[in-house]
Amino acid sequence: MKPRIAAVTLAVCTALAPLAGCGDGTGARESSPSPGEPTTAGASRTPAPGKGSKDPDDINGDGHRDLVVPIVVGGGGEDATDERVAVVYGSAKGLDPSTRGVYGRDDLGLPEPGRQLLAPKGSLSAADLTTADLDGDGFPDFVTTVQGAMTSDGNVTAPRTVPYIAWGGPGGPTGKTSATPVQLPQSARKLGVRSVVRGDFDGDGHHDLAGFAYNQSSMVVMYGPFTRSGTPARTDTSLPWADVELVADAIDPTGKPRATSLLMHAVSDGEQSGNTLYTARRGSRLPSTGRQLRSGNAHAFGDFDGDGQRDVAVGDDGSRNDEPGYETEPADVDGSLAVYPGAGGTPVTYRLPEAPKSARTDYGPGGYVSADPDGDGRDGILVSTYEGATLIDAARRTTVLRTGPAEEGGRKIPAKWRHARPEGAADFDGDGKDELILSWGADPRFGFYGERATRWWITDGTTAANKATFTTTNFAPRTS
Repeated sequence: MKPRIAAVTLAVCTALAPLAGCGDGTGARESSPSPGEPTTAGASRTPAPGKGSKDPDDINGDGHRDLVVPIVVGGGGEDATDERVAVVYGSAKGLDPSTRGVYGRDDLGLPEPGRQLLAPKGSLSAADLTTADLDGDGFPDFVTTVQGAMTSDGNVTAPRTVPYIAWGGPGGPTGKTSATPVQLPQSARKLGVRSVVRGDFDGDGHHDLAGFAYNQSSMVVMYGPFTRSGTPARTDTSLPWADVELVADAIDPTGKPRATSLLMHAVSDGEQSGNTLYTARRGSRLPSTGRQLRSGNAHAFGDFDGDGQRDVAVGDDGSRNDEPGYETEPADVDGSLAVYPGAGGTPVTYRLPEAPKSARTDYGPGGYVSADPDGDGRDGILVSTYEGATLIDAARRTTVLRTGPAEEGGRKIPAKWRHARPEGAADFDGDGKDELILSWGADPRFGFYGERATRWWITDGTTAANKATFTTTNFAPRTS
């Protein structure tokens, strides 16, 4: 049986004050950008603190979106990767790679993880972190899931897993005080919660958290605002537990209250697995039952038909279970995606770009991203391919390509592993049009799973030009 596919989690997040030991990094805005090679910039600069924002991805509150990317310190090892979270700050001209910062566990005031984890001291994975303004002060907070010591409730034995809050402010979390543990309901307190996501699940404008109780008792939805002791305004444990992963719709970056729906995606072993949609409504909690959608390991929320309502796209991400008899998918799943309209009605199905036989792998080329690069108010679906990405916008299809080098670190990179993957999209410069975020890494884990990206492109829409390019190789603090 093939390893479970690991998804790269990228938060289009907030600006953090640079910390001592961040060191020089790479990256600069290009006046005549090349679609290939990132450029080199000087030492990091500190952005000016803002006055507050309703965007959960603008942590210094200056009105500009910022980007969080994962970095590896000193190359890492197979079983003990030392990671940090690097932040590239936004500005009136978009992302500025020379204005950046780095955060580790100590910088967020987080407790040390349990001994069962092999990660080095100070390591912080971007996959464990999200941002949300839980106390409503206009500055997003950093929410990090921390695994503690092994414990048992008599039925389940697991590391106690609790979200911790590093409170935000005009300069971001400082780490001068210990992070605050989220106060979980009694039913989930002993073992904690997993698969934590942010959202506004009742559409009241306050940011919420949701996850699954480790003891398998229920889903746990914690509605904001939260007090500084980590206590939510109210908690709902009425929704059933399931062995799935949670995918939440995005909070509106303008701060306009919008109920964010939840998708429950069944755990898979490469095969395309099932999905259940829990549609959120303003003024009410999440419904007790969900709508069964088609199978597919790739997902994206957005307004894909331009009617002002949120839709969800679900489809084939190209991964396959390589056990004999399980290598194929049904005809209605293979090579397609379906858009489920927020207004209801029949889903619209699209065929995906054909994969070159020489490039196909059991792991697939990656997932989907919602993006509006032309600013017309209707989102397209940026789909990973084995050659880059394709933006599907109704009947229009536009290819978006960025390519890594043929050789890096003295090692030749096979042609099939050189294409960049789409990681996200956001309007970083405030012109009403989304820039696309693509990444690439020389590490074999990137080719298989999309992990350990080191090169990043912030595109000028779907054109071959870039608004910013950078590498993260030198973002990490120096190690002895």
